[in-house]
Amino acid sequence: MDIVYISDLRIETVIGIYDWEREIKQIVSIDLEMAADNRRPAASESIDDALNYKAVAKRLIAFVEASEFQLVETLAERIAEIVLDEFNVRWLRLKLGKPGAVTGSKEVGVIIERGEPS
Repeated sequence: MDIVYISDLRIETVIGIYDWEREIKQIVSIDLEMAADNRRPAASESIDDALNYKAVAKRLIAFVEASEFQLVETLAERIAEIVLDEFNVRWLRLKLGKPGAVTGSKEVGVIIERGEPS
């Protein structure tokens, strides 16, 4: 299995359960690994044959910036659904972090895997 990835994509959004968090934008960090067969794009040198990571990133930026979820778990699930459904990805691993959410910690968050690796 080949993997196309996006690392440390930082996006501002409303996220959190506390009243003060509902009034500000905070940064979330996304690390995303997506299963892809890279043989065809490698042979053709055509972006049309590739999993276009720029298109994925642009879609996720637009979605996350407009979202207002309370839990990182919910945001992670919605991101996974978008990638699996809209980009024909069969498997992904997503790490969604919330930097600075816990005093003394660089980042907290969730890691999920969805789909079936081949």
